[in-house]
Amino acid sequence: MTQITSGAAATSDTLQGTPVVPGVAFGPVVVATTEISPDAIAAFEQQDLSADDATERLDAAVGVVAQRLADRAASTEGSAAEVLAATAGLARDRGLRSAVVGRLGQGTGLLAAVAESVEQFAELFTQMGGVMAERVTDLRDLGRRLTSEIVGEPEPGVPTPEVPSVLVAEDLAPADTALLDGTLVLALVTERGGPTSHTAIIARQLGIPCVVAVPGALGLRSGSQVLVDGVSGVIEVDPDPTDAAERVARAEQRRALLEAWTGPAATSDGTAVKVLANVADRASAQHAAQAPVEGSGLFRTELCFLNRKDEPSVEEQAELYGGVLTAFGPDRTVVVRTLDAGSDKPVAFATLAGEENPALGVRGLRLSFGNPGLLERQLDAIAMAAEQTGTRPWVMAPMVATVEEARAFAEQVRGRGLPAGVMVEVPSAALLAHRFLEVVDFLSIGTNDLTQYTMAADRMAADLAHLTDPWQPAVLALVAITAEAGRQAGKPVGVCGEAAADPLLATALVGMGVTSLSMASAAVRPVGAQLAEVSMDVCEQAAEVALAAVDPAAGRDAVRALIAPA
Repeated sequence: MTQITSGAAATSDTLQGTPVVPGVAFGPVVVATTEISPDAIAAFEQQDLSADDATERLDAAVGVVAQRLADRAASTEGSAAEVLAATAGLARDRGLRSAVVGRLGQGTGLLAAVAESVEQFAELFTQMGGVMAERVTDLRDLGRRLTSEIVGEPEPGVPTPEVPSVLVAEDLAPADTALLDGTLVLALVTERGGPTSHTAIIARQLGIPCVVAVPGALGLRSGSQVLVDGVSGVIEVDPDPTDAAERVARAEQRRALLEAWTGPAATSDGTAVKVLANVADRASAQHAAQAPVEGSGLFRTELCFLNRKDEPSVEEQAELYGGVLTAFGPDRTVVVRTLDAGSDKPVAFATLAGEENPALGVRGLRLSFGNPGLLERQLDAIAMAAEQTGTRPWVMAPMVATVEEARAFAEQVRGRGLPAGVMVEVPSAALLAHRFLEVVDFLSIGTNDLTQYTMAADRMAADLAHLTDPWQPAVLALVAITAEAGRQAGKPVGVCGEAAADPLLATALVGMGVTSLSMASAAVRPVGAQLAEVSMDVCEQAAEVALAAVDPAAGRDAVRALIAPA
């Protein structure tokens, strides 16, 4: 069972993957399967359904599955709610239904029509690449759920371990990951996925140690004992139990110290760093406001509208935004991102249909080019919410590629009396950050998309997980360029992508000159506590060694060696 990849050395008793959520766990393996009873499938296929009867059965199954996913989205928050709501929308997609119904009309059986249509769209999404390719796991999971509902079987999903265990899977769908029981799932190990996949994002939100893109993971036997190191990405098979227990105990002691951190964030020698939370709506904002944060560095407004067919009025939008602003109050910062619709976040009243490559198409600010009223009404609503709540939110636009786009957006925001900024997700924005800061008040780096666009690598391609790692030196170089531009201009530069939630990487980001870090609430205390243990000089050294590293694993190792506690 030997697997050696770049980074930490692996032996015949170890596997190596990409670490995404720190922590150490030791326990028996439980392998997740997605099989549906062959007997149930055979029994269903004995029925002689007409095309109309099959369509009726399909629509009923879609309704049940979509509602189940929407209910789960409503019962959770943050990234989990986002991806569950998006998958519920995928279940109701008219294009997918049309593909199935078309095959039914040609005489194909219902189960085969569903399977073939799912694979048709999976192939299409894969060809599109980028964040659309990321939806393939969700799409195939949806196909399994529809099939189970059609044949009358319980929906597929991860098993519930009888004892605390390490969950191993090819990949996990959001509907499974979002509802994991942290008392029974000690860690996640997946054979596919990348550092910014849905599984990684939700695992980070839940605080479960996670290693993705582990070749050979499915070769692990259920019941075998493994030690998962979410910092190095190494999975040790059948380690010495005493040694493993000691390492877990040390990790738990370390975790307890981190969880005791109460803010505000600063380095050990007093350099202030804003630690903020990413939020999606009133409920997630109210939850995040209880954490030791100085506000929200990313309010994802599009998540309020994933299930809306019609654009809400200015007044209705203002009420939604006001709920988030009220949760943090007038003394804490809230950065409102205008609609980041498109690609993997379709919003019916905004997103363009039929794009060949949505990840590189009309998304984010680009939607306003052909529909300027969409942005104008949203800015009016944000200004109205600010006035009604007595707050002064910052407003930023996503997917900004040119200085002129930034200037035009800033004029509209400032015309409403609010600070204006843009996201740095496109490499051009990082390379020209000094010129962007001549026309905006702040920048916020979205490392998920910046990494994908810089490395030209699909975030869901397991074979390319090493490229979609935010520790890539080329990505960090763009972050450093942006942060230095902010330092020279005397303006804030934050990071609101998943990179901000990595305590180790956070030290290097601060050393580059990043002034704020926004993340899932679960990551706030570990990041804040880590920064409190290092001086600004150490942070700057961490930045230097990370930027000088030959690859992500080397960067992690170098920074860890620099800041590891005695």
